[in-house]
Amino acid sequence: MIAKYRVAVRALCDFTAREGDLDHRFTPAPSAREGIEGHTLVASRRGADYIAELPLTGAFEGLTVTGRADGYDPVANRLEEVKTHRGSLERMADNQRALHWAQVKVYGALLCAERALEHTTLTLVYLDIASGKETLISREATADELQAFFVEQCQRFLAWAEQEAGHRQDRNSGLQTLRFPHAAFRPGQRELAEDVYKAASTGRCLLAQAPTGIGKTMGTLFPMLSAMPRQQLDRIAFLTMKTPGRRLALDALATLCTSDETLPLRVLELVAREKACEYPDRACHGESCPLAAGFYDRLPAARQAAVDQGWLDRDGVREVALAHDVCPYYLGQELARWADVIVGDVNHWFDSHALLHGLAQANDWRTAVLVDEAHNLIERARGMYSAELDQQRFNRVRRAAPKPLSRPLGRLARQWQTVIRDAGIEEQGEPRRPAYRLLTALPDKLVTAAQQVGAAITDHLGEHPEDASLELQEVLFEALAFCRLAEHFGEHSLCDLTRYGRGRAVLGLRNLIPADFLAPRFKAAHTSVLFSATLTPSHYYRDLLGLPENTVWREVASPFAARQLEVRIRSDISTRYRDRDASINPIVATMAQQYQRKPGHYLAFFSSFAYLEAALARFREAHPEVPVFSQTRGMPEAQREAFLARFAPGGEGIGFAVLGGAFAEGIDLPGDRLIGAFIATLGLPPFNDFNEALKARLAARFGQGDDYTYRIPGMIKVVQAAGRVIRSPEDRGVVVLMDDRFAQASVRALLPSWWSLGNPNP
Repeated sequence: MIAKYRVAVRALCDFTAREGDLDHRFTPAPSAREGIEGHTLVASRRGADYIAELPLTGAFEGLTVTGRADGYDPVANRLEEVKTHRGSLERMADNQRALHWAQVKVYGALLCAERALEHTTLTLVYLDIASGKETLISREATADELQAFFVEQCQRFLAWAEQEAGHRQDRNSGLQTLRFPHAAFRPGQRELAEDVYKAASTGRCLLAQAPTGIGKTMGTLFPMLSAMPRQQLDRIAFLTMKTPGRRLALDALATLCTSDETLPLRVLELVAREKACEYPDRACHGESCPLAAGFYDRLPAARQAAVDQGWLDRDGVREVALAHDVCPYYLGQELARWADVIVGDVNHWFDSHALLHGLAQANDWRTAVLVDEAHNLIERARGMYSAELDQQRFNRVRRAAPKPLSRPLGRLARQWQTVIRDAGIEEQGEPRRPAYRLLTALPDKLVTAAQQVGAAITDHLGEHPEDASLELQEVLFEALAFCRLAEHFGEHSLCDLTRYGRGRAVLGLRNLIPADFLAPRFKAAHTSVLFSATLTPSHYYRDLLGLPENTVWREVASPFAARQLEVRIRSDISTRYRDRDASINPIVATMAQQYQRKPGHYLAFFSSFAYLEAALARFREAHPEVPVFSQTRGMPEAQREAFLARFAPGGEGIGFAVLGGAFAEGIDLPGDRLIGAFIATLGLPPFNDFNEALKARLAARFGQGDDYTYRIPGMIKVVQAAGRVIRSPEDRGVVVLMDDRFAQASVRALLPSWWSLGNPNP
């Protein structure tokens, strides 16, 4: 008998009953909300004795199988599996129908065993979301044949279950004796590790501000792995904002695995689809892509090879996938079910359709979530829960759309005109600059028209899949995403309208307070640890991220000494917009004086490209002997790498960059690769209608309008940029803050406590 192992009915059948091609051609499918509503509709049509969401459990040789059957009518002795769909059922793939039958047959076996039934009627209920019509496909089944089918599925899964139970036991045994991989902790690293371990042990959320250079990645992964067996954690998700963060996490995990070569830890890197695709010019189905053809037939061998290998970064997954002729991206998605530590982007847990959150909910995982560079999560989450409708895109589709779509697209076009007129944005002529309006409420009639367009396109493509052009699909996805968010519109969001010219308006649904969407995600995790060098003040993050009431905030003492960093404030310079022209000469003079005093590599940060370009031109004119180079608008990755390559050891020059951009955080230039930074801005977001509306909303909700909208986000950028200078206890450098507002006590309170500011320089 194997060690005890639990599996959900859906997961069991996904494992044992899938076969044939991978097919991700667009087929209109109901949304999750429509699916739930469809199940509710079917249940409402049944009799009073009907049992919806019937929990069922059974066991076979140490394997426990659990799930909830969609519905059971005890009077008719009929067990139902409800599936919502759009379009003709005739186009449903045979392997998809086989999966549905497998699920209802397993539920049937559990039902008969639990209620001592000799037979039952199994029914697949296909509900057409558009028409509400039910198609019932039924067959009679005896308890004996259902039990035989159940045993067959369990036997197919048993070897895997035994392997997984053994892996978990070995993994936990190895982690119980896990040792820190270095001779000693860095200053501050032990304190961080202890706080992470306590958070895991108490099932709480930790907000940890820890300075750059103490080894935050290892300081969070090591204690969480140590807590994994003791807290019976199923998965650890290490989530990052950018690709370099993933690399740091993988390097730390590689160090841990190398230090204990017997540690059976499965590590998976989740990669974006466009970066993992081997045939980007081909459609994702068996008739087009060779790695999609027969995917599910070859998946078992690929999956086994992958878990045997254990180390599954991007290259590792690709190597296994190509050896077995399967798609690397979808193999990675499958392996997320079986890995111990998953390294990926924050959207995998926090987005509305997040893969890891969905798997955790479906499989009842105890998950630990680690969020690196967590100061960015507010803006990232705002983006996740915002959406736009583009008038020009819909008009372009309207001109070439199939005839059945012309009427709903025409209604939408008329609603666009009404909304633009009501907003007071004239349709005549081209504006000199975009016209912007905040709307007091969602334009309900336009949203309804967009919903009708989405439904019409979905229904049409269900009957005519050959019309599924890329642009038509993009319009559909845009409409569906906007309308889904519109259903949850509230005080956490606002609606705005921007007109760029005739027929070129954009309706935006902008999330302002992500807390309402993120709070359930934090609740779903056993523990969450958010860490960064800039998480002050803590109440800003607690409020806007929706962190639990019992969240613990810790500040790890800096290992750096004030003597390492000279911080000067030029309080005689104003970088306010009205003073920009007058500020350039003193800024240039300050930079030149510091460079002449100590030549080397410096970064100079400005609030915009226009400001940067003006200062750069003046500096070149006044000091042609000093090497300078600059960040540019839309800088491609190769040029960004070349920019950083200029900071070679022993070199000299000043790099001009934008605060909050690619070079203001997440880059590591230790030693003399960077010896100073000039920051000619407070980093404040622009004063405009949108930010003033945000300020009003945050003031009403939290009583912190100005700070939450302007001052705190700006200073986070400043501290991140200044943090590029001191990267280790051996580094020395200078930061020059150029703006009179840096002398204000409220602003200085947001700067790192270990900085020695002294008196502002007049």
